[in-house]
Amino acid sequence: MATSFAESGDARGTILGHPKGLFVLFFAEMWERFSYYGMRALLIFYLTKHWLFSDGEAGVIYGAYTALVYITPVLGGYLADRYLGQRKAVLFGAVVLTFGHFLMGFEGTGGQDAASLNVFWLALAFIIVGSGFLKANISVIVGQLYTRTDARRDPAYTIFYMGINLGAFLGSLLCGYLGETYGWSYGFGAAGVGMLLGLVVFMWGKPLLMGRGEAPIALSKGLEWGLYGVGLLAVLLCWWLVQNQAVVGTLLGIFGAILVLGVIGYSVVKLPREDRDRIFAALFLIFVSIVFWALFEQAGNSLSLFTDREVDRVMFGWEAPASMFQSLNAAYIFLLAPFFAGLWTMLGRRGMEPSTPFKFGLGVVQVGLGFLVLVAGANAAGMDNAVPVAFIFLIYLLHTTGELCLSPVGLSAMNRLSPAHMASLIMGTWFFASATGNFAAGLISQAAGGEGLEGGEAGKELVLGVYSTVGWYGVGIGIAVLALSPVVKRFMHLDTLQDDNVSDDLAGSPEAGMEALEGGVHPDLKNN
Repeated sequence: MATSFAESGDARGTILGHPKGLFVLFFAEMWERFSYYGMRALLIFYLTKHWLFSDGEAGVIYGAYTALVYITPVLGGYLADRYLGQRKAVLFGAVVLTFGHFLMGFEGTGGQDAASLNVFWLALAFIIVGSGFLKANISVIVGQLYTRTDARRDPAYTIFYMGINLGAFLGSLLCGYLGETYGWSYGFGAAGVGMLLGLVVFMWGKPLLMGRGEAPIALSKGLEWGLYGVGLLAVLLCWWLVQNQAVVGTLLGIFGAILVLGVIGYSVVKLPREDRDRIFAALFLIFVSIVFWALFEQAGNSLSLFTDREVDRVMFGWEAPASMFQSLNAAYIFLLAPFFAGLWTMLGRRGMEPSTPFKFGLGVVQVGLGFLVLVAGANAAGMDNAVPVAFIFLIYLLHTTGELCLSPVGLSAMNRLSPAHMASLIMGTWFFASATGNFAAGLISQAAGGEGLEGGEAGKELVLGVYSTVGWYGVGIGIAVLALSPVVKRFMHLDTLQDDNVSDDLAGSPEAGMEALEGGVHPDLKNN
């Protein structure tokens, strides 16, 4: 199937040394992230100001919703691996997401009106399931464009990550501004338009994917539509779950234990020693990422409420809406990602690049430091004064540099460390860890919100106390990961890493094919 697409000269061409399919995925994911982060910028304010949930309730709802967004890729990844293939899974997810984002534009009467709230829960459920089919699988297609030992993999994921964050930047700015200035439906409607554009780009660019991500089996129409029906049934389940947040926490614990034990059991019984060790290394990285996301994901939750109530947001005579500050993370990534990509490449050529687990440790240390810097700035300003906006810029900067040490590197590591037949499952497990981190973030936000505290000095002290605690924990855990990184690196066995199919250069790179045939590893990968 891949051969028929590969016969096209256009499909086999490259842009900036990368296959054209990478840029189809770049723009499709850019628009999907525009819609997701545009909606996310408004969600905590929509919950507290329109639906009138308390800070604590809104924090847990937000955490449960974002957790479910990261749980469903396990289902989407499994169905793609076994039946649909990644391309059809992404296409179905994009259709479901488009419907969900447009449904968010229905405001109803606000307050606690049951009928209007049910429409809101349903919109969230469509977005959750659509993300599940799209999220893990589009990242897997990126990996399928390259051999496992291709030196362009990390730069490719960084380019892909730039697309994610360009969309997040534009979505947070535009949807946040429209929603807080003109009305919720305007912000959510703009998010829906963005998702529709992402769907169009993905459908148009199918030939440039060179047949990657197609179904692994001959798929009958009946089976295919039956699988889409499973997706719609999942919408109904998520509609109920997002309203019952405690159940989400229980399911995370149970399902997470089953998933991890299943991966470990399969690895021990079925995989050769080096592949098994690589899976163990991947699981270590996955557990570390939970800590990172629990702290990092305060951005759309308690940190946004803190910015709205406790920060002096007047700049150049204009008071910026609090939701727009969520664009800072994406803006920093877009500016700094080329620097980090170049830095890793330069260090790799000199044999000095930090290992993947060491980068993870750096990421966790920085996310903890971000909170400590914000607490120091607030204390310096005094409890009776607004926090200078510069400290919001600083916390987002530290969280972003931490993210660049962990997230794009983690995406690449999951693909590299997992055998081909487990690629989507391990990527789904990676996103499951993000789900756990997001749910934990909701609990942290609940603690920071405190029932009945709607700002003021007492609320400010409570938030800063929580931020100080999680900040120190982050720094301590990050230092421990740095200390363990040499051991984890040995489990990755990068010196013996082989391509799954050395006869297929995937992206038209003779150099990558020759390296695979010789059984070598590119110098850039030896310390990664």
